[in-house]
Amino acid sequence: MNESTEQPQLSRKTLSRLKVRREFLRAAKGRKWGTTSAVLQANATMSRQTDAMRIGFTATKRLGNAVVRNRAKRRLRAAAADVFPELGRPGFDYVLIARPGALTQPYKLLLDDIREALKRVHQDRRSKGRGRASQNARRRGKTAQT
Repeated sequence: MNESTEQPQLSRKTLSRLKVRREFLRAAKGRKWGTTSAVLQANATMSRQTDAMRIGFTATKRLGNAVVRNRAKRRLRAAAADVFPELGRPGFDYVLIARPGALTQPYKLLLDDIREALKRVHQDRRSKGRGRASQNARRRGKTAQT
């Protein structure tokens, strides 16, 4: 078989699904980042299988009827299948909550939103400059280093 046509293997990054309410609630206790198309929740898993990423998808009734909610979740599942193998971290549980942009945005922008959310939830909290000194410096128009 030609090597260029083979599907790439997920090296130690196995994607599985969150299915039980308790797992969704646990992921909600972790870091969150919202975009126009989805809210991403991420939390380190307590599972013994630390090389797996688990992903759950949900859409609230506020988004629309069942047909609309299912369409949004289908788009999020497809986008997650493209993005999470490259940017997701093993040993984390993720939940994607659909927003209205998940239905209307072009697919490329949906992918960009999920990539940005993944980068933000895994960003080191201390490197963002969110302390009291940094906030006061921003108000005065200065950077945190000066």
